[in-house]
Amino acid sequence: MSGYLCIHWAITPETAPRPLINCNRCGTVKAYRCSEKFRVNANGKRIDVWLIYRCIDCDSSWNFGILERCNRRDIEPALLRALEGNDPALARRHAFDVAALRSRVGHVEEFPDVAVHKQRLGDTRESATVLELKLGLEMPTSLRLDRLLANELGMSRSRLQALEDRRLLVIDPDGAKALRKPARHGATIRIDLVAEPDRQAIISAAGG
Repeated sequence: MSGYLCIHWAITPETAPRPLINCNRCGTVKAYRCSEKFRVNANGKRIDVWLIYRCIDCDSSWNFGILERCNRRDIEPALLRALEGNDPALARRHAFDVAALRSRVGHVEEFPDVAVHKQRLGDTRESATVLELKLGLEMPTSLRLDRLLANELGMSRSRLQALEDRRLLVIDPDGAKALRKPARHGATIRIDLVAEPDRQAIISAAGG
């Protein structure tokens, strides 16, 4: 008797994107790392806020604008406290905002390293032959879906592609060619393993 094994993968990127900036001290383009520190400047009732970045080689600073000339009354008190207290979660959220970084500097270095927490959902028969993976991403990642699956399931990317070609691997909602794109929050991957001789090893690697 066959059945589904449904597992949720909570995916957390580990290294924040690094803007590539012309460093005046180094005299060339350098990657800048997030310091996880905010700079809050108050001028009367107006507030400016930056997230501070540091050159990876010489430690010179670059300020990534978060708020500009905002009236203090328009800022939620909890948000202002978080900014003034260098809240790590808030700094991380801004540090992973690749779109905002690109709008400021154009070129950003991204990293594919992630941590994956796996949790089985519901009761599952031991004889399950269909693996269903639900992806939850804390932040966007540049890691391609085929690389993520290959790393976590112990399967080659060519094998995954062959399964997709035979419609034994289906990705919802992205469909065809999604294997070659970055993993996306909310995606569901179903893999029919009924004919795979190492089915139990794959299921175990998936978190089953």
